[in-house]
Amino acid sequence: DIFSRTLYGGRISLTVGLSVAFFTSLIGLAIGLVSGYLRAVDAVMMRIMDGLMAIPEILLAISLMAISSASIKNVIIAITIPEVPRMARLIRSIVITLREQPFIEAAASIGTGLPKILFRHVLPNTIAPMLVTATYAFASAVITESLLGFIGAGTPPEIPSWGNIMADGRAYFEIGPWIILFPGAFLTLTVLAVNIMGDGLRDMLDPRLSRQM
Repeated sequence: DIFSRTLYGGRISLTVGLSVAFFTSLIGLAIGLVSGYLRAVDAVMMRIMDGLMAIPEILLAISLMAISSASIKNVIIAITIPEVPRMARLIRSIVITLREQPFIEAAASIGTGLPKILFRHVLPNTIAPMLVTATYAFASAVITESLLGFIGAGTPPEIPSWGNIMADGRAYFEIGPWIILFPGAFLTLTVLAVNIMGDGLRDMLDPRLSRQM
């Protein structure tokens, strides 16, 4: 039944998207905070991030899945690793700007410890852009998971996802095009909705845009 498989596949795709967005935000935030504030760490961590970004995201995900077994957990890991550098570089750029601000220099001059500066003064200013970027990581993860499933490198065949449902429908496209149509439509609408939500969050959380609106 295409309807039930599409709905169940939505659970898998949304689980992967949410998990990737969460872990990408968590890891990218940690790397970006430390790299942006500590210049010695920045030189090493950003070269690692640059190396990961030099490899196309889908190729890196396929390579990681090729050396591991097919499971939802491994799909989440394989998609999260290529997404982390984008989040880390965004947070780093914000922290580099913040560390030169007078309130950060004032906190450091009175002897405030590094952890307190990062978590009390720097972290709150990174939440809004991190949430917006997380929505795009969510949408990207859903698409990448579907691509992995479509080429047979994603979840196992017995676990339906939108990607492997469309892959199964290729052989029956002439007599049953709806096998590809419905999961494809769900995928398109989900990614569109998440991107619109990201644009809305950006407009709402950016003080300059919110004043204009």
